[in-house]
Amino acid sequence: MKVFNSPSGWLFLVWTMVVQLILCGSGMCATDGTKNCKLSSESVFERKVLSRLEPLAQKNLTVKAKNGNENYTYVFQLCGDAGGVPGAGVIQVSSKTTVIGMYNATQAIGGSDWVMLIYKNGQKYDAHCSKEYRKAIIMISCNREIDMGQLKVILEDRDKDQDCFYLFELDSSAVCPTIQSQISTGSIIIIIGFCLLAVYLIGGFLYQRLIVGAKGMEQFPNYAFWVELGNLTADGCDFVCRSRNREEPPAYRGVATEPLEEEPEERDDHLLPM
Repeated sequence: MKVFNSPSGWLFLVWTMVVQLILCGSGMCATDGTKNCKLSSESVFERKVLSRLEPLAQKNLTVKAKNGNENYTYVFQLCGDAGGVPGAGVIQVSSKTTVIGMYNATQAIGGSDWVMLIYKNGQKYDAHCSKEYRKAIIMISCNREIDMGQLKVILEDRDKDQDCFYLFELDSSAVCPTIQSQISTGSIIIIIGFCLLAVYLIGGFLYQRLIVGAKGMEQFPNYAFWVELGNLTADGCDFVCRSRNREEPPAYRGVATEPLEEEPEERDDHLLPM
C-alpha cells in the first residue's frame, strides 16, 4: 500500500477513476451490446445477424397506441431491460405492466437489408390464444437517412388459438448493406497520377521561386527539359506525320538575287544603203 501513501499514487488513482467515469458515461462499460441477448438456439448465423444491430443496443424506444378505449405504451430495448424491467425486451404499459417478450429467448432472422427480431416467453395471455406465452416480432428495415427511426406498432394478432404475436416496425441504417466502391483500378491509378503531378508542379514551382529565385517561365520545374522535350516531340510529329518526301528536290526555282547582265543591243545600221 506504499503506492497510495505518495502524492503520485493518489494522482494515478484519481486519473484512473476519471477515465472509468468517462468511459461509463459514453456507454462503453455499461453494456455488452447484443451479447446480452440469449438465443433460443445458439447459431453462428443468428449471432452474426444480431451483431448488425449493435448500434441500436441498450436504447429504449417508446411508442403509444390506442386499442378501443384502452391506451397503451410499448417500450422496446435491444438486448436490455426495457423500461427497467429485468429480462424484458418489450413491455406493454397501461394500468399495469405486461412483459411481451424476453431477450433471454431471442431469435434473429436477417436478409440483405432487413432483420426480424423475435422475443419469446412473455407473460401468458389471460383468455386469448389458448393462454400461450406472448411473443413480440420487431421488423427492422433499412433506411440510410436515419440511424434509428421511430418504433411503430403494426398489430396485435391474437384472434386465433396459437402463434399469436405483437408486430412492431423500425427503420434504421444499421441493417443497410455496405455500398461497394464503384471506382475501378484504372480510375484509382489515374487519380494517383494526377495527385503526383499536382505535387510535382506545386512543389517544383515553390522550390524554383523561393529557393532558386527564378522568375517568369523559369519558375516552372525543369523548364529547360520540358522545352527540349516539346521541341523533340514536334520534330518527331513532323517526321512521322508529313507526307512529303524529304529527299525530293523542290518543284520550283528560286529567283536569283543577283542582277541580270544586260545583253548588248544589236545595231543594224550597217545594213542600210549608203
